Amino acid sequence: MKNIPLSALIGLALTGAYFLAAIFAPLIAPYGMAQIVGGVWEPSSSEFLLGTDNIGRDLLSRMIYGGRTTIFIATAATLLSFITGSVLGFLAAVLGGIWDHILARFVDLIMSVPTLIFALVVLSVMPVTIPVLILVMGLLDATRVFRLARAVAVDINVMEFVEAARLRGEGNIWVIFREILPNALSPLVAEMGMRFIFMVLFVSTLSFLGLGVQPPAADWGGIVKENKDGIVYGIPAALVPAIAIATLAISVNLVADWILNRTTSLKGGRG
Repeated sequence: MKNIPLSALIGLALTGAYFLAAIFAPLIAPYGMAQIVGGVWEPSSSEFLLGTDNIGRDLLSRMIYGGRTTIFIATAATLLSFITGSVLGFLAAVLGGIWDHILARFVDLIMSVPTLIFALVVLSVMPVTIPVLILVMGLLDATRVFRLARAVAVDINVMEFVEAARLRGEGNIWVIFREILPNALSPLVAEMGMRFIFMVLFVSTLSFLGLGVQPPAADWGGIVKENKDGIVYGIPAALVPAIAIATLAISVNLVADWILNRTTSLKGGRG
């Protein structure tokens, strides 16, 4: 703990608090997710710590359950994008030739369409469920991970230890997972933090536009949408999830920066 900088400790504490709240949401939420317990937009009180929302549900409970949904979708989509993008990027770098060109041009084609527009078009013709959201978000974002993984793997693939592995008779699977992956972890870990935050913003944007998590289920973007009209009357209910998204983004970035600096310094020490 002594070697962890203050910024990283703050990031770890905030990130851990959000994830713990998401895991234990049913135990710590004072009311049910869709339970109407008061009047419309009641102010903060001892009964409702954050007040109530646009139809009288406890805002704190909605935030806790909404954080659970948002973090789950963002985490699952991030893992899908990194597994898919990293494996395909490493394969393209190792195989080279025509396979590299086919994969790279296909990714360029997908990336030529703005991600949000692509997602809106796909979700407008498909049932909007949580598995569909994870699949669409993860596969669209895998194109960004592919480009990073391929760029890193191309540099590593020409190094002497990779050539030595090939001379020993090792196959492409060994080269990818035993030679390239361990040496590509630093940039991938840093990028994972950024992609996770992008996923949080992505699912929140989709919900705000009506094609994300569907009511009565809650997520932070949906809570903003439900309470946005209250801003005109000075009701802060829509600002609470916005603050949660901002603090989660900052805390995850602080942790990702610390991990990147730590792994980079450890590599330098081994060199």
